[in-house]
Amino acid sequence: MTDRPLLVFTFFWVFGSGAACMYSGWDLIFIQVGIALLLIVCFIWKQAGRLYIGCMVMSLLMSSGYWEWNDARNVSELQFLIKDSVSEDEGIPLFAEGVIVSPVKVDGDRADFVFSTRRINDHEEIMEKVQVQVKLLTEEERERAIAWKRGDVARITGQLEVPGEARNFEGFDYRQYLRTNEIHWLFKVKGIENTIVSEPSEWKLSHILRWNDGIRQYIGDQIDVLFGGVHAGYMKGLIIGEQGDLDPDTFAEFSRLGLTHILAISGMHVAVFVGSLLFIFSAFRITRETSLTIVIFLIPVYVLLTGASPSIVRAGIMGMIGLYAARRGLLKDGMHILSAAALGMLLWNPYFLVNVSFQLSFLVTAGLMVFVSKLMVFLSFMPRWLAGSVGVTVAAQLVSFPLTIYYFNQFSLLSLVANLVMVPLISLIVLPMGTTALILGMVWFSGAKWIAVMIEWLNEFTFSVVEWMNSSLAFLMIWPSPNLWWIILYYLILYTLLHIGSKKKGSVHATSGAIDDTVPLSEAGAPRAIAARLNDDRERYNYSQSRMSGWLRSNGFHRLANGYVKYGSGAVVAILVSLFIVLLYSGYHGTSKQGSGWVQFLDVGQGDSILVTTPEGKHVLIDAGGTTNFRKEKDAWKERSRPFEVGAKVVVPLLKKRGVHALDMVMITHNHQDHSGGLQAVLEEIPVKSIIFNGTLAKSKTFEELMVTAVNLGIPVYQAGAGSIYRPDQYTEFQFLNSDSQLKETEVLPVVEDQNHESLVFELKMNEARFLFTGDADEKAEQKILTEQVDRIVENGRIRPLDVLKVGHHGSKTSTSEGWLKAWKPEAAVISAGVNNMYRHPHPDVVERLQRYGALTFRTDLRGEIQMKVSRTGKIDVRTKLRADDELH
Repeated sequence: MTDRPLLVFTFFWVFGSGAACMYSGWDLIFIQVGIALLLIVCFIWKQAGRLYIGCMVMSLLMSSGYWEWNDARNVSELQFLIKDSVSEDEGIPLFAEGVIVSPVKVDGDRADFVFSTRRINDHEEIMEKVQVQVKLLTEEERERAIAWKRGDVARITGQLEVPGEARNFEGFDYRQYLRTNEIHWLFKVKGIENTIVSEPSEWKLSHILRWNDGIRQYIGDQIDVLFGGVHAGYMKGLIIGEQGDLDPDTFAEFSRLGLTHILAISGMHVAVFVGSLLFIFSAFRITRETSLTIVIFLIPVYVLLTGASPSIVRAGIMGMIGLYAARRGLLKDGMHILSAAALGMLLWNPYFLVNVSFQLSFLVTAGLMVFVSKLMVFLSFMPRWLAGSVGVTVAAQLVSFPLTIYYFNQFSLLSLVANLVMVPLISLIVLPMGTTALILGMVWFSGAKWIAVMIEWLNEFTFSVVEWMNSSLAFLMIWPSPNLWWIILYYLILYTLLHIGSKKKGSVHATSGAIDDTVPLSEAGAPRAIAARLNDDRERYNYSQSRMSGWLRSNGFHRLANGYVKYGSGAVVAILVSLFIVLLYSGYHGTSKQGSGWVQFLDVGQGDSILVTTPEGKHVLIDAGGTTNFRKEKDAWKERSRPFEVGAKVVVPLLKKRGVHALDMVMITHNHQDHSGGLQAVLEEIPVKSIIFNGTLAKSKTFEELMVTAVNLGIPVYQAGAGSIYRPDQYTEFQFLNSDSQLKETEVLPVVEDQNHESLVFELKMNEARFLFTGDADEKAEQKILTEQVDRIVENGRIRPLDVLKVGHHGSKTSTSEGWLKAWKPEAAVISAGVNNMYRHPHPDVVERLQRYGALTFRTDLRGEIQMKVSRTGKIDVRTKLRADDELH
C-alpha cells in the first residue's frame, strides 16, 4: 500500500480514531506507542521510506488526538442546573428561548424535534442542543404542531431531564446515542400552551434546510396521493429515504432477509441519478465537461432531498470526487476516492465512526472493490452478466456479515437469493418507475396513476415473496454479537483465503478499485522535493521487491499474476478453510459457560422477565414483560405509528445479542400484560420448543392471540401442576409448587379473573443453588403452598433456606408475607419494578421486611438488569448494570 499514501493515511486515521473511542489514558498511549514501533520495525525490514512511516505515525497520533479533543469538548453547558435540583433523576423546571434546528416529527400524541437554545432562564447566550418532546393533549394541538418547521423561533417551558441510559447489559444506550449527536438533555413539555412558536423574522443560510424539509414534505404528500396503504410508506423510503411512514411489519420482513439496504438511500440511488442526468444531457448534446460540471453541483441537492444520511453523504462525496476526477483526468483509483470521502466525513464529525450506516456503507464499498475481482475467478463458468451480479451480491454479503451479526444478531440463509432476486427488481424497475410516476404526476396525474398501479402490483409481488421466504424461522440464524478480535480474524482469513484461491484459479481480473493509475504528485503540481522523495521511495521499494522475488523463487514459491504462492498452497487453503469454519462455529455458539449457569433478571420496566441459561446451554425464559395500554377508543389519535413494546424493543434484541438460538421452554407465570404481553414478539422472532402456563385464561385478547400463535407454530403448551418437575439438563431442575388442579385434555380452559392468585410458583435448583420464583402470587397463595405443599419443600424436618427469592408482585404489599419469609429465609431477594412506577412498587413495608430477615435486596428500578452466575459449586456471583457487583456465599 506504499504507493497509495491517501489510502494508508485514511486507514491509520480510522484506526487511531477507533482506538481513542475504545480506550483512553495510559491504555491509549500504550496502543499508540506499540503500533508506532511496530510500523517502524516493519518498514525498516521492507526498506520503505521515512515519508511513509511518518505519514502513518502522524495519522495515528493526529486522529487519536483529534478524537480526544472533540470528545472532551462534547460537554453540556447546563451542568450547573443540576446543582439547583434535588436529584439528577428528577426533572429540572426550565424556560428556554431558541430555534428549532431539525424537522418536527409528529407521531400520535407527541411532537419531537431538536432545539438550540439561545437563552436559559435568566442566563443569556447559552448555546445548547436539547431533544424536545412535547406531549400533545388534543387533536387540535396535534394539527398545530404539524405546522412547526425547522428554523422557527420558540419559547418553551418544561422539565429538563437526563436521557435514560442502558439498563440492561448490551442494551441500547439512548444517552450515549444522543451524546454522539452532541445532545445531553431531554426537554419534556406538557401541552402546546407551554410552547410558543413563531416564524423567523430574518433569512439565514440555515433556511436552505428549512426549504429542503418543505420540498421533502411536498414529495412525500405527492407519494401519498399516488400510492395507497403500505405502498406509500414503502415508496417514500425507496425514493426519498423517509422511513417514518414505513409499515413496521414490512420493515421487519425485509430486515430478516438482509434487504433493508434497499430502503436506505445509497450509492445505487446516486448512480441512477447521475446516470439519468448524463443520459439526458447527452440527448440534448451538451458537452461532456459541461454535463459533468452540472451534475457535480446537482449531487449535493440530491443528497439533501434524500435525507443526507451517512450512506448517501458517502455516495455523494464519492460521486462528486469521481466526476471531478473524470473531468480533470486525475485520481481515478476507487480506493483513493473512498479514502478521501471517509477522511472528509471523519474530519467534519468524528462520531460518524460509530454510526452503523457509515460503517456498513464504507466497508461494503471497499469490500466490493477488493473482493469482487477475486470472486469473479470462481464464477467464470457463469455467463458474464450473471457472474457480475452474483459476484457483487456474494461480496457484499461476505463483507457485511460481521457487522450485520454484531448490530442485528441475525442472518438469513436465504439472504443471498433474496438479494439476487429483489435488488434488480427494485433498483432497476420499481425505483425508476416510481421516480417517473412522481415527476409525471406533477403534469399528468392520470398517467402517473397508471404507472403507480403497476408499481403496486410489483410491490405486492415483492411483499408476497419476502413473506414466503420468512414463513419459517428455520432459515434464520441468530448470532451473538462477536468481539473485535473475532471480526478482525474473520476479515484476515477471508481475504487470505480468497487471495490464494484466486491465484490458484488464474490471473486476477482487475477492477477500478484495484488499479492504481493515480496521477503522480509531480504532475499534479506537488512540490518537487516531495515528488523526488516519493520517486526515491519507489526505487527502493522496487529494489527490495526484486530481492524478495529471488528469495521466494529459491524457497519453492512460484509467481501467479501479482503475487507468489507456495507449491503446497492446497494444504494452506485447507488449513485456512478449517480455521474459517472453526471461527464461524465459535462465533455462532459464543463464549463457553464452563459449567456455570446464569439467571438474568432483565429490566423491562414495570414487569417481569427472567432468562435462565443452564450449565449445558439450555435457555428458559420466564415471562417477557409487556407494555400496558390504558388508552380509550376515543383517544385512538394518540396511537403512535411505532409504539414502544417491551417484547419487541427490549426482550427480543437482548435474547438475540446473547446468542439464544432457541428457547427450550417459555414459562408464563400468569396471564397479565406486564408478564405475558411481550411474548408475542418472542414467539414471532425466536424459535420456542415448548410453553408452560397455569392452565387458566382471563378476558384478554392479547393472551388469546398469543395462544393462537403458539398453536399455529406447532409449539406444545403444557399446564404446570403441583409437583410437576422440568429438567432441561442434569444440573438443573424446576419444581412447581402451585395449584393441584389438573385439566383433562377435553376440558375447556377456565376463565379466572384473579390471575395473581393463580400465578405459577416454582423452585429452581441449579448447581446446588436454589431460587424461588413467585410471579404475582398473593399472600393467600403463599399460605396455601406452605400448608399443602409442605412435603415437597421440607428436607429433614425443615425448609432449606433459599439462596435467592424472586419477590412476588414487584414488591407489592399483597405478597411476600411475614410467614413466607420466615419459612424460606432467603439470603438474597430480587424485586423487578419500573423506575418511578405509578404503583409505587416496591412497598416500603416489604423492603423493611426483607431487611429485617437479612435478605440482600436487588432492585431493577435501582440497579437495572441483575445477573447471577451460578458456579459448579453453587457459589453465586452477582453483577448489576447500574451499581456495584456483589457476591453470595
